[in-house]
Amino acid sequence: MEDQLAPTEFALLLVAIFAGVALVLASVGLYGVIAYTVRQRTAELGVRMAFGAEPGAILRLVLKHGLSLTAVGLIVGLATSLLATRALSGLLFGVDTFDPRTFAALTLLLAAVAFCACWVPARRATRMDPAEVLRGD
Repeated sequence: MEDQLAPTEFALLLVAIFAGVALVLASVGLYGVIAYTVRQRTAELGVRMAFGAEPGAILRLVLKHGLSLTAVGLIVGLATSLLATRALSGLLFGVDTFDPRTFAALTLLLAAVAFCACWVPARRATRMDPAEVLRGD
């Protein structure tokens, strides 16, 4: 029995490894996009802070941008994964191809990773000195 299941176990191991690598690449990519956006908007954020914007408002602004990108990605990813379940149904034993708990857990995991990837550039944006930013332009 072990010999018969070995190819399936190997395929699932490869899928798990590639999924982990994809999660790391997605979080690094989202971090890069948000950090780049914050860097591009430094002057705007500095002006907002000079006119009295609270650091919490700047934090919410940057997080809102990053999490809106995340929401679009999650919607597209859920739709794609629902279509891909048919292709993977041959590898699953004792699990329905549409397992709502799995989909919910992975959606929450991806949202949490995306939130953490957005948090670092957002915190950096709140710590900049408006006078230095405005002097730089």
